[in-house]
Amino acid sequence: MNLKNRMSQVIPRMDKQGAPGNTQPSAAAHGVTVVVTPEEQAWALTLHRRLVKVMDLSLITSMSHDDACKQIHEVSQRLMAEEAMPLNEASRRRVLKLIEDEVLGLGPLEPLLHDPTISDILVNSADTVYVERHGKIEHSPVRFHNDAHLMNIIDRIVTRVGRRIDESSPMVDARLSDGSRVNAIIPPLALDGPSLSIRRFSVERLKLDDLIGLETLNETMGEIIRGIVGARLNILISGGTGSGKTTMLNVASGFIPPDERIVTAEDSAELQLQQPHTVRLETRPPNIEGKGEITLHHLVRNSLRMRPDRIVVGEVRGEEAVDMLQAMNTGHDGSLTTIHANSPRDALFRLENMFAMAGYNMPIKAVRSQIASAIDVVIQLERMEDGRRRMISMQEVSGMEGDIITMSEIFRFDRTGIDEEGRVMGGFTTTGIVPRFLDKLHKRGFDIGYDIFGVNRQAG
Repeated sequence: MNLKNRMSQVIPRMDKQGAPGNTQPSAAAHGVTVVVTPEEQAWALTLHRRLVKVMDLSLITSMSHDDACKQIHEVSQRLMAEEAMPLNEASRRRVLKLIEDEVLGLGPLEPLLHDPTISDILVNSADTVYVERHGKIEHSPVRFHNDAHLMNIIDRIVTRVGRRIDESSPMVDARLSDGSRVNAIIPPLALDGPSLSIRRFSVERLKLDDLIGLETLNETMGEIIRGIVGARLNILISGGTGSGKTTMLNVASGFIPPDERIVTAEDSAELQLQQPHTVRLETRPPNIEGKGEITLHHLVRNSLRMRPDRIVVGEVRGEEAVDMLQAMNTGHDGSLTTIHANSPRDALFRLENMFAMAGYNMPIKAVRSQIASAIDVVIQLERMEDGRRRMISMQEVSGMEGDIITMSEIFRFDRTGIDEEGRVMGGFTTTGIVPRFLDKLHKRGFDIGYDIFGVNRQAG
């Protein structure tokens, strides 16, 4: 498909008579969406068609963004004058923004990408788009012209990071320039047309106080996290999709001393570690010939040769879990990772399964012994119906009893119900169990008393 035909697809959706469809957002600031009128959409379509004819859009890619915007605006304003558009100044600016987004950006997605209240953008099909705000999913008026328009946007995203998507490779993970994580899947796997999911990258790095303010955990639990990271305990953060695992990993890793060397390994780089001595590694998919793939397994194994004080793995899903556990058991204490699981016990079961996925034919007791000796603390997160992410459990892995890994719950969220506004009610409580790691925290200089665990006892 030539450039002119490809660009002619990048236009607002029109009905069969050529009239514009429903209004769409054109820009957003601080969560307030500016709505484009049908008349503005129609003029944007007219101008875009003329712009394609009078400009060599292939030259735009060689310009800086500012120069490209200036060139597009100058030509578009001249065309506006020739068309004698009956629009006021504000409408003309919105039309120019529509054209700019289509030529230089990601078209209809641009206003969503500039809305700081949106955490996820979920494109189910060309005419069905949802967003997540404050933990709640809502329908968006944004839509694409057709499947070809949506495919064009997906192509732009994946080609910018040197990846491809077509019928022979219909799934792809990518990353936007701001760090947002992207997954795209197209027919024949996606039955209703191309589908796109964008997990927004948070520019503002949340800190412990932010999580306390959001009621993800309380101050006492925060102090324990600070202590277990400082005392070099190995931490497994568990939870479902969108439960806040990466955010918690970012916060916890912030307590790593700045003089330690950290190596991170991720599928898509999302961690925002601030320590000066950090090496960031990211996986690479296979090339067109199916060669050159670098997996998390490769990265974790290579990180062991990089003299790390700490290894941080964004998420373990397969055989890299075995390398991670072996590292934890062989002197790389204080490491952190996340896992998809619905409970701390399920998280350990998943680690067991990953040994089998890696092809290790070991007795189950030996596998569980490896896990029990590697993992010190499991933090369980959950995204609740009201959109809040909460730490619902913190458990210490205390050892083995026969063939079973033993765990002790230290903190939990006790749920009591839902109020009239749909908010989950409850509070964080201690279980009265004093963790075995408390002595290690004391020896590392963390002044945490027994009383916070509900026990009247003086530290010896």
